[in-house]
Formats: sequence, structure tokens, C-alpha cells
Amino acid sequence: MMKNKLIGVFFLLIVFGYIAVFFLIRINNPKQVQLKTYQEWKKEYLVNKGHNQTFVNAGSRKNPIALSEAQGFGLIITTKAAKLGWAKEADFDKLLNYYLAHQDYVDDKHTQRVSLMQWKQYYRHHHWISEYNSATDGDLYIATALDTASRIWPKKAKYYRNLEIKLANDILRYEYNPKTGLLTTGDCVRLDSNYANLFRTSDVLPFIFTNLAKTTKNDKWCQVKNAMLTKLVQLSNQHKTGLIPDFAWASKKSVKAVAPKTIAGKNDGYYAYNACRLPWILAKGHDAKSRLIERRMLKYFAKQNIVYGGYKLTGKTLVKNQSPSFSAPIFYGVNHFRGQGFDNLFVSQQYIYSKPLPQDDYYGATLTTLVAVDR
Repeated sequence: MMKNKLIGVFFLLIVFGYIAVFFLIRINNPKQVQLKTYQEWKKEYLVNKGHNQTFVNAGSRKNPIALSEAQGFGLIITTKAAKLGWAKEADFDKLLNYYLAHQDYVDDKHTQRVSLMQWKQYYRHHHWISEYNSATDGDLYIATALDTASRIWPKKAKYYRNLEIKLANDILRYEYNPKTGLLTTGDCVRLDSNYANLFRTSDVLPFIFTNLAKTTKNDKWCQVKNAMLTKLVQLSNQHKTGLIPDFAWASKKSVKAVAPKTIAGKNDGYYAYNACRLPWILAKGHDAKSRLIERRMLKYFAKQNIVYGGYKLTGKTLVKNQSPSFSAPIFYGVNHFRGQGFDNLFVSQQYIYSKPLPQDDYYGATLTTLVAVDR
């Protein structure tokens, strides 16, 4: 009898042991996925330039390209990795030094240097070429990374904060249209041209605007946030899908999607490779407008059997393949709206972490990594 009891107790201990191991794996696995994704991205896409600079390669190994957008993403990812203990301040500073070495000039003679970053650098004929003019999204990403860095590394907080304030002030000085109250797409936009009314929807970064308002003590950032979110709500309401285009024409009172091939290509007026960031962007906003737009998009995607890599605003697919550039931001958004009717997306979009990080897709790989570490 005693022997049977001992066997029973031993059996229960084995069962409880398996259960404990199972839960331990469940608890630790997300962190292992985060670390693996970050390490793969760092190995594949970070390139050292000299001893004290690093850039995010948006091109290929044979033809490397640096973009201010990519540099901003890289800086943000590195701050998130640092919080998890996977990156050091030196890693951040090398990325930062590359930005500082490629700041833009706003006069025709290229003598008036500003804190905005030149939008593109590439290697040609055995030397590097840096193209003048800035891109607003890249500048905003760099600013928010500096804001985070000032909190992570207090010994250099003043240095990072001063850089952030200078950059924020130059964004308002050179990438802002006072007539519409919206940010322009870059410092090359003349306020007396039609492109002063061009609205890139992925430049609506409410969480960044809120941080910049606090850091700079400038209420204009709150006005920018409200004005740009209002335009997104208007665009969201124009179609049952709630989908938003990459670019739109905006006035003080109205906004409408641009026609195809207005800016970058045939999908300019559709939910494509700029607007696809919005589920990540808006999930980080803690305001009613951001949450309203986010829910409408997630509600639409939750009804689809497969989420494809691009849509017309009516919901017609642009392609017949999936893309991590679209799935990663949606996966992030769903994680912030669990239990609200979109949980099927949590399961379906996890495929981005079931295979190695793409080696020939900077954008998809970087957004996948950003979502992995930005929890």
C-alpha cells in the first residue's frame, strides 16, 4: 500500500515537473524570440563605417544604402534592446554619430547646417554620396530615440536632450506648414508650392509629438498632434475599411488621397509601404483618435482570411502575397488590443517569427525587429 502511494506521489511529481517546464518555456520563449530577432537584424543590417559610425543598410551588401528613416529605426531599436540588456550605449552612439555626420544644409550654397538628417547616402564609383534634403519621418524617429536615450543613460542625458531639442526645433522650423498646421514631408518642400499640402500619413506620430511637447515645452507639438490626427480620422472615415493611404492632399479643412504616381509610385494613394506602419504607430498613442483609427483597421484585417501586402482603400488587394512590413505592425497593434475581437490576428500574424529574419528586405526585417523589441 505504501509502495503504491509512493509511486502515485512520484508520478504526480513528474506531471507537475512537466507542467512547470511547459510554463517556463511559455514564459521565456517570447524573450528568446526577441533576442534572436534582434541578433539576426544586427548581424545582417548594421554596417560599421570607420571606427565610430554605424548605419542601417537599406540596400544590399554589394550596394549599401543609408536612409534617415532607417537610421531612425535603428536608433529606436537599439534603445529598446538596451533596456533589455542586449545593447550598450556605445552601440547607440555609433548610430548617432552617423546621423551627426550627415546633417542637412538648408541654403543653396550648403553652408547653413541644421539638425535634420540628409535623407539618403549610397556608395558609387568607389566613394560615398550623400543627397541633400531631409525626410520628416526619419527626423522624428531620431528625435524619439534621443528622448529614450536620455532616460536610459543619465550620465549623458543632457547631451542627448540638447540634441533632441535642436532637432525638434528644426523640424518645426523647416518641416512644418503653418497654413495647414501639418508637418511637410521634408525640408525641400517650399511653402509656396503645391507640395506644401502633401501629407504623408506615416508622419503622424502622436507618441513622439507628446514627448517632444514635454521636452521642448513647446505647445505647438500638441497642436501638430491634434491637427494630424484629425486628418487621419477624416481619411479613416472615407471608406468602410478604415484604411488610410500612403499620401494625401490636405488643406486646413479637408483631406483626400493622392492619385497614383503622384510621389513615389502607382500605390501612392493606397494602403501601401508607408501607411502600413500605422498599426504600430497608433497603438503607441494613448488618445481617443489613435485608438479609434486603430480599431477600425484591425476590425477590417480581422475579417480577412489572409492579410496581404497592400490594399486599395476599398479593400481590394494590391498583391497576392504576405509581407512582414504589413504583418509586423498589425501584430504589434493586436498585442495592445487583446480581447477586443482581433485575437485571430495575433495567431495569424505570428508567422513573421516562425522563420529566419529576411536577409534581402531591410524594411520588413527592420519593422519585424522593431515590433519584437518594442514591448
